[in-house]
Amino acid sequence: MAIRRSSIRQIRVEESLRAKVESSLAAAIISGELEQGALITVPALAAQFAVSATPVREAMLDLEKRNFVESVKNKGFRVTTVSTEDLRELVEIRTLLEPPAMRIAADYLKGASLDTYRTLADRIVTNLEQANFKGYLAADSAFHLSLLELTGNGRLVDIVSELRKQTRMVGLTRLHDTDGLRRSALEHHELLDLLGEGRGDAAQALMTRHIGHALGLWAGVAEDATS
Repeated sequence: MAIRRSSIRQIRVEESLRAKVESSLAAAIISGELEQGALITVPALAAQFAVSATPVREAMLDLEKRNFVESVKNKGFRVTTVSTEDLRELVEIRTLLEPPAMRIAADYLKGASLDTYRTLADRIVTNLEQANFKGYLAADSAFHLSLLELTGNGRLVDIVSELRKQTRMVGLTRLHDTDGLRRSALEHHELLDLLGEGRGDAAQALMTRHIGHALGLWAGVAEDATS
């Protein structure tokens, strides 16, 4: 039996709306804009997004699967609290995967045009300065995953993408205008400088330090300015 094209369009619109709501809420939770322990309701969010309750409810259920929220009977959903140990485990796994890949990226990018990556790096800095956390996280993810794609390993890209989605950075909201966070954003340009020069070892070391901010600056914990 043929499927009417109009039905397909309706499904795509609904899925797109749910995805947009989920990405906005996820960004708010990751960045700390929605604080850990905060109670949120579907009707209130639907009114805020100016959409029906259905895509919001579906987005919340997706976020529950990611352990970003937990349902509270007759009340709504509560933003979960991520433990330091959970965050440390995520950082450890990412450190095993992402920094070594920068040596491969350096082989590809030595002497190559970096314009596309520079644009993403600029977008990261701009969005952070404007406290646009959804835009910041989107540009940040696009930047790092595009570098990992140079390895030619799709599974690596998928695994790191999922790990990044689970990594909370609750210090962004409170500290977005600090020198430390701006320096961490500018590290993307520093990384590109190293990759363009073919300095894989130095790029790997910088990437290790960069991911480590998840336990420091991005978590709202002070770091040594010289580290």
